[in-house]
Amino acid sequence: MLKALSDYGRLMRAGTALVRHDVILPGEYHGRMPFPARFAGRTMRFFGGRARGREGERLARALEKLGPAYIKLGQFLATRPDVFGAEVATDLSRLKDKLPAFSLEEARKALAIEFGAQEAESLFAGLGEPVAAASLAQVHKLQTSNGMKAVKILRPGVEKLIARELRAMKRAARTVERVSIESRRLEPVAFTETVATAMEKELDLRLEAGGADQMRAISEQDDWFTIPAVDWDRTGQRVLTTDWVDGIPLTDPKALEQPGLNRPDLANAITRGFLSHAIGHGVFHADMHEGNILITPQNKVALVDFGLIGRIGLNERRFLAEILWGFIRRDYQRVAEVHFEAGYVPANQSVGEFSQALRSIGEPIHGKPAEEVSMGRILLQLMDYTRTFGMRLRPELVLLQKTMVQVEGVARAIDPAHDIWKAADPVVSSWITENFGPVGAAKLAARSVRDIADRLKRLPDVMDRFEHFLETSNDAGSVQAKPSGPPWWGWFGLTIAIAAIAGLTISQFA
Repeated sequence: MLKALSDYGRLMRAGTALVRHDVILPGEYHGRMPFPARFAGRTMRFFGGRARGREGERLARALEKLGPAYIKLGQFLATRPDVFGAEVATDLSRLKDKLPAFSLEEARKALAIEFGAQEAESLFAGLGEPVAAASLAQVHKLQTSNGMKAVKILRPGVEKLIARELRAMKRAARTVERVSIESRRLEPVAFTETVATAMEKELDLRLEAGGADQMRAISEQDDWFTIPAVDWDRTGQRVLTTDWVDGIPLTDPKALEQPGLNRPDLANAITRGFLSHAIGHGVFHADMHEGNILITPQNKVALVDFGLIGRIGLNERRFLAEILWGFIRRDYQRVAEVHFEAGYVPANQSVGEFSQALRSIGEPIHGKPAEEVSMGRILLQLMDYTRTFGMRLRPELVLLQKTMVQVEGVARAIDPAHDIWKAADPVVSSWITENFGPVGAAKLAARSVRDIADRLKRLPDVMDRFEHFLETSNDAGSVQAKPSGPPWWGWFGLTIAIAAIAGLTISQFA
């Protein structure tokens, strides 16, 4: 009972914040509402102080004031332009996450709890004052014998705060889904569970350390980005330590005023680096806003803050590459076919009509100057068609889409004439040649042979278990002597299994 009262109290606080920012019953939809809703909306706006800005901007400000759980909720809402519209989704993607820092004394207490007082004193003797603070954690500089480090420490008590806020959100989602039939299409309970799972992962900095280390390994192969190395001896569940990155964040105008910096090359590096990671490796930094991108004194791009890592499988990477390649070549029929082949558009829809819809998105961009062409807009328009064609939304692709919009915005801020299509062309064409040409066919054949060999190795064990199952079934029905050799169904099953594997082998090379 007390928990329920606490939850409703938190929801009332959230509702008040939304009212004050004119998010509930906003004025933009005044003309579409019945009289009672119009009257209620006017009253809310009167007491709310007549908040200014677009609906998405007002919602973003309200969520920022409500704290970390709601900021994370807003980031997830930004991935649903199909539900909230492209403009609101774009505004929410710019959510800011800053709070006053907690004291150095509290930081040392947190380190002592994580590592033990004596070890913390030894490992973090040179800990300095905080240099950046957000809702979940803050960052300190640490001078060590091996150079300068960056130490990220979770806020004291943040886990309990997040747990309470998420519990209230889940209660609200259950209530909405129970009383509103229309809301069930949007699955508010499942959506809230997704937000909660992501938040819980961000509260374990060991997971972030693993993501950062993987991104560093990939970047050492591609050389697009500089990624700081993880200091595993100084990393735990509530503390993450990495090498210090000497650079200026893109939020600071001075980052682009360094000597010898070439803006077009820098914008291309950000776009190509992101696509190389996503398409080439299936792993990407999923929060590439200006605050997480630094420009080093060597004019290289450095990435920090790996709390949100996106992952896509080989099929999704092929899907993305073929879509980009199709739009670059204006082959809308192929782009439509790729959607159907991947199962993202139901089979009862028309390939021709979907191709027609894609043409309406792609054709307006051709022949225009680069600064007037937006990949982000194309992706958002594509998301708008999800309802029209009954398309399934895949969370990993939605996160990718959201990040691509971020990347394009950053690249255009660096170089307003940045042509994201030309930047993407060499990465996409190289990947398609490698994976769909002769080299790709050879790799696919090699993977198929390995897979078939693995299946053959497991076949005797599978047949033994199958035989044991049937013998057990026979024993349960009647007591009979065991045959001296495999019964007829054993040989028959073995023959069928080998024939199936042979057929699979032939089909892979056909």
